[in-house]
Amino acid sequence: MKITAEVRSDNHQHSVVVKSGDSNQELQVPVHTNGQGSSINGGEFLFVALATCFCNDLYREANKRNLTIHTVEVQAAGEFSAEGEAGYNLVYSAKVTGDAPDRVLKELIVHTDQVAEIHNTLRQGVTVSLLNWKQII
Repeated sequence: MKITAEVRSDNHQHSVVVKSGDSNQELQVPVHTNGQGSSINGGEFLFVALATCFCNDLYREANKRNLTIHTVEVQAAGEFSAEGEAGYNLVYSAKVTGDAPDRVLKELIVHTDQVAEIHNTLRQGVTVSLLNWKQII
């Protein structure tokens, strides 16, 4: 499935549209207080992506095992030091409650960690390429 994200920012307006396959959704992301760009930075979105991926994948994997999950809490964090440098010390934790013994829920968490696509993408490292550049006049 192809996934795309489109951000448009101009004069105190900001829009974000994500597409997954044939599904399009607009996200409500406020404009930065200075009127330029997003009020949420890329690092924050990265950690939202990690937490969201794990949460959604946990439900997916639980459904495959016919497990009922009541709550999922995921906290993702990391650090950035200087402009232009890669982040480091990326970590996350999860708390899950459901209709299964703790041992089974722990196995589910460990398994989900191994199959979570965003996590595996970051773990393997990928090439990010600028395809084109166009100045709008």
